[in-house]
Amino acid sequence: MPELPEVETTRRGLEPHAAGRRIAAVHVYDPRLRWPVPGSLPKVAAGRLIDRIERRSKYLLFRLGDDSLLVHFGMTGSLRVYDSPPARQTHDHVDIVLDSGVTLRYHDPRRFGAVLWVRGPPEAHPLLAALGPEPFDPAFDADYLWRATRRRTAAIKPALMDSRLVVGVGNIYASESLFRAGIRPTTPAQRLSRMRLGRLVDQVRATLGDAIAKGGSTLRDYVDTAGEPGYFQLDYFVYGREGQPCRVCGAAIISVRQGGRATSYCRRCQC
Repeated sequence: MPELPEVETTRRGLEPHAAGRRIAAVHVYDPRLRWPVPGSLPKVAAGRLIDRIERRSKYLLFRLGDDSLLVHFGMTGSLRVYDSPPARQTHDHVDIVLDSGVTLRYHDPRRFGAVLWVRGPPEAHPLLAALGPEPFDPAFDADYLWRATRRRTAAIKPALMDSRLVVGVGNIYASESLFRAGIRPTTPAQRLSRMRLGRLVDQVRATLGDAIAKGGSTLRDYVDTAGEPGYFQLDYFVYGREGQPCRVCGAAIISVRQGGRATSYCRRCQC
């Protein structure tokens, strides 16, 4: 599933082509996404000026005056930029044609993503209203994380993946951030000191920043707006490396299940 670095990489790739341009047309080929693409979308979006493109958690927001176009990639979605789009393929569901002639094409084989029209402030939308702070927001700091975890008996990794606590830190980047911070993912969140949580905040930001700089991670479907894969997966310390030697100490990476998901960590480096 595309996580924050992949969505931010896409946002940065779209912005030079889309910000300041008008939507000439929207073509909906298959509305059957996680939530159906509104039937009114081609009519309400046509002629609207894209002021800017923002990201909130793993959602893209095309800001169009008082309204917004919200895009979520689900598990396998992507947005490609074409000067001259090729013939539509089976899993190409929506085209956004700009007044420059550029086409933004939404592709999603498993159709778990979304393309929705949001009237009014997007932060009030049900998908966004309950979200926690962004990991790069100054509000996400050691004091905040310490206060927010005092009554959390859950392990720190699932807590870190809770979008009500902090947004955009999915399975991959939670695992990698905890390794960099030297924290075992099974440690109850409430047992971590303010100092260790401060280190975790720093490493969440560093991990996400490094991933954005390398175009995110491509494990199966993800490509950026130019169709290029990310390559942060080449730098993983623990994710997907069960049984392989730790890049730091040489011990075998082990894996456990947490909330139905695999969690990999180093028994020596993370305590």
